[in-house]
Amino acid sequence: MNRRHFFQSALAAGLTAATGAGASGSTPRGLAPGSAAPRIRQEGEAHLFSPLKIRGVTLRNRIAMSPMCQYSSEDGFATDWHLAHHASRAVGGTGLLIAEATGVVPEGRITPNCLGVWKDEHIPALRRMTEFVTAHGSVPGIQLAHAGVKASRHRPFHPERGQYVPVEDGGWTPVGPTAKRYRSGGPVPHELTPTEIGEIVESFAEAAARSVKAGFQVIELHFAHGYLGHSFLSPLMNERTDEYGGPFENRTRFLMESVRAVRAALPEETPLFVRFSCTDWVEGGWTLEDSVKAARMVKAEGVDLIDCSTGGASRNADIPVGPDYQVPFAAGIRKDAGIATGAVGLITEAAQANAIIADGRADLVLMGRALLRDPYWPHRAWVELESDTPPPIAREYAWALRETRR
Repeated sequence: MNRRHFFQSALAAGLTAATGAGASGSTPRGLAPGSAAPRIRQEGEAHLFSPLKIRGVTLRNRIAMSPMCQYSSEDGFATDWHLAHHASRAVGGTGLLIAEATGVVPEGRITPNCLGVWKDEHIPALRRMTEFVTAHGSVPGIQLAHAGVKASRHRPFHPERGQYVPVEDGGWTPVGPTAKRYRSGGPVPHELTPTEIGEIVESFAEAAARSVKAGFQVIELHFAHGYLGHSFLSPLMNERTDEYGGPFENRTRFLMESVRAVRAALPEETPLFVRFSCTDWVEGGWTLEDSVKAARMVKAEGVDLIDCSTGGASRNADIPVGPDYQVPFAAGIRKDAGIATGAVGLITEAAQANAIIADGRADLVLMGRALLRDPYWPHRAWVELESDTPPPIAREYAWALRETRR
C-alpha cells in the first residue's frame, strides 16, 4: 500500500491522518515525538462553522479559500474571471477568500499573467471583487507576493508551461538573495543589493496600503514555496554573507523588515497573516523549529496568524503527501508560538476539516482544489455535519436549501 492509499484508508476508517505518519506510524520529519494529533471527533458541535474574530474582522466560519493563481491578468489587472472566481465562493459560503499571490512589483509576478497591485490603477478592478464578496457575507483577503527566483515563467496552460519567459518575449531577469539558479537551464538571477531589498520592502508596504483602498480586509505576506521571502529564510537558497544571510537572525531580516513596514501601513483593525513553508523537507534546510521561532518574532510585530504550508525551496524534497500531511505544523506552531494558525493541504472532507478546528490543531482551514471542484463545499459540509448554525450560503439560495439535511 503506498503512502497516499494509506492516508485515504485511514481517513475512511474514521481516523485522522493529521500525524503525517507513514504506515509504520512513525513521527513525520520535522515534528517532535508525541505531537501527533488525536482522532477525528464525530460528535458534538460543528466547530468548523463557529465565527472567528481577528482584530476588527469577523469570519462567519473557519473555512478559507487558499490563494490560487488564476494566470488570467494582463499587466496585473483583475478581470471578469477573477470576479467570477471570488463571487462563486462567496455565494457558496466560504468565510475568507484570499486572492492569489499578487505581485507587489511587476518583476514580482510568477508569470506575466499574474495579478498585481503595484500601481493605483489596479484598485478599481480589485474593488469590484471585494465589494461583491463583502456584500455576500465573505471576507476578502489578498496575498502579497514577490516570486523572486521563480518569477518570469509561462503559465501552466501555455505550451511551454513552467519554462522561463525570455526577456525578448516579455519576460524579465529574476532576482534573489544570491545569484543561484533554482534549476539548471534557468536564468541566473540577479543578486539583490541591500538598497534593492529595502525598495522591495517598501513595495510590500505600498501594496498593502493599496489593497486596503481596494477593499481587502485581510492581508497575507507570502514567505513560502521558494518565492522571494522564503528564499531569504531557507539556508538552501540563501548563500549571502552580509546582514541578510548566514545566521538565523540575518536570514529573517527581510521577513521582519517587511512585516514591520506592512503592519505600519495597515489600519489597526486589519489582520495581517504570513504564509510560511514550515519545513523544507530537506536536511540542512528551514525547519519547524525555525518556523516556531520566526512565528514568535512576527507575532511580537503585529502578525495575527501563520498560514502553515511546506516545501518549495528544493526540487529534491521528499514530501510525504497525504490528507492532513501539513496539519501537524499548524498544530505545533499554534501550541509552541502561541499564535493563531491556518492549516492547509489535502483537506477535503467535512469531518476532517471540522476535527482540525474542534481538536485545536488550527484556527482556520484553508482549502484550494476542493473549493475549485465545488464552490458550494461549505454548504455541503454544513449539511453533513448537521450544524445548527445559519446555512453558509447566499440568502438568495439559503431560503430554499435550509432544510437540505440529506
